[in-house]
Amino acid sequence: MSLSFLHTADIHLGKTYRTSTGDTERYEDFFRMLNNIVSDAIVEGVDFVLIAGDLFHTGQILPRTFARTIETLQPLRDSGIPCIAVEGNHDWIHRRDSISWMEALSQMGYIHLLRPSRTETGGYRFDSFDYDQGMGGHIEVNGLNIYGLGYIGTQAGAHVSRICETVTTTNNILLFHVGVWNYSPVEIGNMKPEEALPLAEVFDYVALGHGHKPYIIATPEGRPYAFNPGSPECVNFGEERYDKGYYLVTVEDGVFTHEFRPTNPRPMVVTAIDLDGAADAEAAIVRFRDRITAKIASFSDDLQPLLEIKLTGRVGFHPFELGRERLRLALEEICNPLHVEIKNHLSLVTAGGGAETEKKSLAEIEREVLRELVSAKSEYKGREDELVRLSLAIRDQVLKGEVDGEELLGLLMREPA
Repeated sequence: MSLSFLHTADIHLGKTYRTSTGDTERYEDFFRMLNNIVSDAIVEGVDFVLIAGDLFHTGQILPRTFARTIETLQPLRDSGIPCIAVEGNHDWIHRRDSISWMEALSQMGYIHLLRPSRTETGGYRFDSFDYDQGMGGHIEVNGLNIYGLGYIGTQAGAHVSRICETVTTTNNILLFHVGVWNYSPVEIGNMKPEEALPLAEVFDYVALGHGHKPYIIATPEGRPYAFNPGSPECVNFGEERYDKGYYLVTVEDGVFTHEFRPTNPRPMVVTAIDLDGAADAEAAIVRFRDRITAKIASFSDDLQPLLEIKLTGRVGFHPFELGRERLRLALEEICNPLHVEIKNHLSLVTAGGGAETEKKSLAEIEREVLRELVSAKSEYKGREDELVRLSLAIRDQVLKGEVDGEELLGLLMREPA
């Protein structure tokens, strides 16, 4: 048996910045990335493409996103290359009386959506894929048996034994939208490495998705068995630290050989600018320009960057004097970013009674008010700092407008730090 396939995940079609002037171009970034992967699959003549969840950024996509997805996947269909996918936590719709966009794509033949059935006793049943219905839990391609699980929530590790006992074939691949602790950068939807290990006895290749960072998991004997490609495009700030790409996998006489193929995501920069000691806003702007210019000096990309900037330090002017519009105009002259997020943590220092006094930053005031509110409830005693951090984390996610119910629930359920 000799064949090849591409393994990608976490495409996040439909993602954009709703309040940014660059929203249209950012929206197209994710389609450009999928188009490049599709083109590579055709050039390589692979036998199939695997998408391990989160094809979409949200389960409730716009019709234009659905139309653009069909347009982007059409060349695979025309080339006779099946695209086999599972749902991630972002793909799910919570009203199960409605057909999902993933189900619609599968019924139309643009993807083969794998989803297992459940038995009355809580076990799994991987029915053969029904091409007329566009549904099933298992599909066979050129001698390889591909099983799809998708996203099953925060208790995924407890399901592994039930998954393994159901599979009786050989030459097996598992599509599984789940993270593994110690490897995955996400905080929800993970299982422990020891919980994942039994999968290595049943599946030759576990195609993971969920965490946007690439990683490979091996057995104690050193055999790689689970592969997470990460997201091919930078989705959220913080991901600029990770390699971006997908896997080209060849199978020769039962031996799986992987090659990580890097992509070229839009440049993303997260940085802190220390303005400590600046006497006035003009001096602060000069220093701000110098620091940003130095930070992006190594950029050789024609794509406009995405910036997240944190301003820190004790200054001699009110932080509001460095308003968003003033900073944005300065940035446009330097690098013309597609999108900017600015976190102003400056503190005002004033002279009073011959001694300097430091006024609290807005972030510090916010934390103090929240802590006072939490402390008012006796049952929260001893957990004030934890609950303040949690409240701010939820606030940040909601303000971005990109969070779904499962992610909020995961923040609430995670173990205390």
